[in-house]
Parts: sequence; C-alpha cells; structure tokens
Amino acid sequence: MNGLVSKIEKEIIRAKDFQFNPSKISISKSELASMIDHTLLSPDATSSQIDKVCDEALKFNFYSVCVNSLWVPHVFERVNGKSKVTSVVAFPFGAVSSKIKSVEASWAVEHGADEIDMVINIGALKDSEYTEVYDDIKAVVEAARGKTVKVIIETALLSFEEKVAACVISKEAGAHFVKTSTGYSKGGAVDKDVALMRFVVGEKMGVKASGGIHSYEDAAKMIAAGANRIGASRSVEIIGGAK
Repeated sequence: MNGLVSKIEKEIIRAKDFQFNPSKISISKSELASMIDHTLLSPDATSSQIDKVCDEALKFNFYSVCVNSLWVPHVFERVNGKSKVTSVVAFPFGAVSSKIKSVEASWAVEHGADEIDMVINIGALKDSEYTEVYDDIKAVVEAARGKTVKVIIETALLSFEEKVAACVISKEAGAHFVKTSTGYSKGGAVDKDVALMRFVVGEKMGVKASGGIHSYEDAAKMIAAGANRIGASRSVEIIGGAK
C-alpha cells in the first residue's frame, strides 16, 4: 500500500493551498428536500417514531429515511419504494471489526437498504494505519454490492492532515460519499470541513454534511461549501425556513 501512502502525502501537500471562502446560496424548498436524508438514530426510537419519520419523508419528498440497521426492514415496507432507505453501519463509533461492518452492511442491503453510511476505524486513521482503514472501507463497499456507500469520517476528532487522509482513502476504496459526522461526537458539520472534503475528493464524489444542522441557513451554508447531501433529524424545520 505504498502507493496509497504516496497519494495521501501528495494530497496533504496539495491541500495546504486550500483556502476557504464562505459564500451564500439560495435553494428552494423542493430542491433542498431532495438532498436530505431524514434521520432518526436515537437508541430509544420506537416504531411509532420511525413511522412518523417515514411519513414525513414521503410528505416532503426527502431523499431518504436514515435509520439504524435494525429498522431497515420496517422502513423498507413503510415507504414502499417511494423513498430511499439509508442504513448506518457500526454506528456511532466505528469501533468494530471489518467483518462485523461488512455483515451489517450486507444484511441491511438484503433487507432493503439503498445506501450505507459507515463509520470508519477512527483510531486506525489516527495511528496512520492507512491500509487498515482502506481495507475496512473496502470490505463494506464490497458487502454493499453496488449500493451507495458513504464514509463517516467524524471530522471533529481529526486534524487537517487526518481529514485529508480519510477523504483520499475513502475515494481509493471505492466509496461514493464522504460524510462529516455521526452527530454523536463532540462536534458536527462545519462548512470549512465540507469545503476541504470537496476540495480533496473532487466533483465526482459526494459530500454529505451531517451533525448539528438545524435550520435552512445551516443547510444552505453546507451546500454552498460543497455538500450535495444533508443528514438531519430536523428536516421539516429546515425546509420550513426555505423561501
């Protein structure tokens, strides 16, 4: 994996030239709704609460319903093909083996998940065990069998260099998106991080901003920075603020 290390080192050097210039964007209610993964990941979520999230997704045309893998069959049946189904994997810490992650991803896909949001091995990344991080992501990509895989890198826990490395590894491993946060760590989505992630992965890969996005202004700021998907539990409030 010397080639991977070389790519990371080169990208870190290139990213030193990254400059963040905040901008504003105006986006319609329908456009914004089509970019939102409507999310309920609380450990105490009940079936009635899951049903409510599904019904809201159908009413407001959110892109998908994002839930813990346990709820995937229930959501799949509830939305009946009228919304995408997203399952998190190894949520919220990512601190399980690649085998466990791949089994969870495979099970979720078998039971109706269209997309997988996996949490990386954060400790391995911080130890610069890049091959281990690559193999971990690759295992989930393969288990997802062509379904969209988003890699949650948990930006609040990473240095500038680690954020760049996580994006490079995710891209090399065949993931389709990089995602800022679980929403369960010490910080959530930051527009500067979103812009850096977009800078590193380019235009062909997706960037999902998630964690602490509570208003239309929050979401618009992330989209202006380069996000093309938003993860939120307050989705109805968010689009309610759109003009």
